[in-house]
Amino acid sequence: MSELLFRDDPYLKYCEATVVAVHGETLELDRTVFYPAGGGQPGDRGMLRFDDGTELHVIDTRKGEAPDQVLHVLAPGSSMPIAGSKLEAVLDWELRNRHMRFHTALHLLCAVVKAPVTGGRIAAGKAHLDFDIEMDKLDKAAIEAGVNGLVVAARGTRSLWVSDAELDARPELVKTMSVAPPRGEGRVRLLEIPGIDLQACGGTHVANTAEIGPLKVAKIRSEGKHNKRVTLALAD
Repeated sequence: MSELLFRDDPYLKYCEATVVAVHGETLELDRTVFYPAGGGQPGDRGMLRFDDGTELHVIDTRKGEAPDQVLHVLAPGSSMPIAGSKLEAVLDWELRNRHMRFHTALHLLCAVVKAPVTGGRIAAGKAHLDFDIEMDKLDKAAIEAGVNGLVVAARGTRSLWVSDAELDARPELVKTMSVAPPRGEGRVRLLEIPGIDLQACGGTHVANTAEIGPLKVAKIRSEGKHNKRVTLALAD
């Protein structure tokens, strides 16, 4: 299992690490700043720089079968190191920062659109949530004004933890019907934007909503009877 440094500090851009296992074209490290794909957020990309000068590109990061097992997917044809190799893991920070901004923006969207969330996804240039709501209740201008109002309010965010039992007793903390919060440790991580949103979430987020920057509603469309998709883009 890896020490998940991004969990306590999503602003870490690099760390020293050691290869603990090699699985085909993926590496498992003893500690990592790379977020593995999950909860609608893509896996991180970046570089691994070894003590002998070798540099290997990480093209994706995925979860393993065990809790806290993170697999760093290398570019095809990479020369695989051996277990015990020392390295520096370096994030593609520009990509991660966009993911953080979008992920926090989706929490704001969840607060503005008062309806059950049926799914969601973050990409490099956009992000969306699907809502179980009637199409005529989604007003593009109102949603855009709502999320941008919360951005400029400059609200801080924070992570906290609850036990599995407490989460089970408070089902309102799970707001996305299609994505179960990460479990397996006996506790679950929450993301709180005080006065705006509180829900189970294992992703990475900015420390203050002002860091998101201006948002625009790129599209609203129907994806089925119970799925009305609102897509956000960064206005900058």
